[in-house]
Amino acid sequence: MLRKIALGLSVLVLALFIASIAGYVITGPQAPAADSVSAQWLKPGPYMTASSDKVFVDSSRGTAANRDYSGAADRTLATTLWYPLDSEESHPLVIHSHGFTSARNDLSYVAELLASHGYIVAAADYPLTHGGAPGKPNAVDVVNQPADVSFLIDSVSALSGPEKPFSGSIDASRIGLMGYSLGGLTTELATYHPTLRDPRVAAAASIAGPTTGFTADFFKTSDIPFLMIAGSLDYLINFEANAATIPNLVENGALVTITGGTHLGFASVADPMFRFMRHPDSLGCAAVLANLDSDPNDSLNQLGGAAEGIVVDPTAPQVCEITPDEKALHPGEQHMITSIAVLAFFESQFSPSAAAREQAASALAVSLPTEFAAANYSD
Repeated sequence: MLRKIALGLSVLVLALFIASIAGYVITGPQAPAADSVSAQWLKPGPYMTASSDKVFVDSSRGTAANRDYSGAADRTLATTLWYPLDSEESHPLVIHSHGFTSARNDLSYVAELLASHGYIVAAADYPLTHGGAPGKPNAVDVVNQPADVSFLIDSVSALSGPEKPFSGSIDASRIGLMGYSLGGLTTELATYHPTLRDPRVAAAASIAGPTTGFTADFFKTSDIPFLMIAGSLDYLINFEANAATIPNLVENGALVTITGGTHLGFASVADPMFRFMRHPDSLGCAAVLANLDSDPNDSLNQLGGAAEGIVVDPTAPQVCEITPDEKALHPGEQHMITSIAVLAFFESQFSPSAAAREQAASALAVSLPTEFAAANYSD
């Protein structure tokens, strides 16, 4: 009798497992046609990849006190590196900056794709803005993160011997930045702020990063290529007040709009975790608002004024003030569009081949919006 019961339970577990797999496949996003340009850009590149964790400590700068946390004499950056295996080439380096209350792996699917194409990608948990920050996350510390970006560039470039997990070298002429949400703001500051910018940055991509408060003058400190990627239904960083202005504000800037895209839809965990939600940003609003003790504009006010191209607009929508009711795009499709946009953007700047750079630019500006109804490109 016990044997029969055990056998029956085994069959039930197997049936449930098969049903869950079938459900996952059935509810997946619609992929582009197999022979399309976009489908080719979604494939992993020629390299197998790996990741490695490092801890970099900047002893030249301290970490501020934060609520019940007394602070520290240094800034400690727990960091993950994604890299190609068995490549002796000179690699582009991309520093990724995570969002508020998030973590360094929040766009790991993009980091892994870039690594498969020969990139070194580094992302750190910033001391006071990641989800596990001592004293709980504090958005105001974003003012210190551009210097963290520069420190990461220095630290990864200086790796050698057994401390260096990847083969080949870093090409100092091909350094890019990308960032998500508050990390998008970090990227913008490290690219354009007149005193915080790092002149080594050769291309930058902001994903759902806030831009209200920045005038056209702010973006004139550098003429490097800049890409904004944003969802039209973003609760946290209102699309119309932020991303929609980029083509007019940034001379060498472009915008990929994801119609139906949300703020949380960019995150690695969004698919499949948020696949069945009408709109996942309500979760993001709860997490962010629970950790905002001060006016979100406080950090901008610390960064300068009109002379630096920073003019806070008190009428601009605040975090989660406007909450569109439309159903969100499938997060898996949002991931696909984001993956192609980021990879094609950096390849259009960093590929050693002129022909490959032209193909990448076409994949971003022409094929992506043609082959995905939810994608639009404007510059």
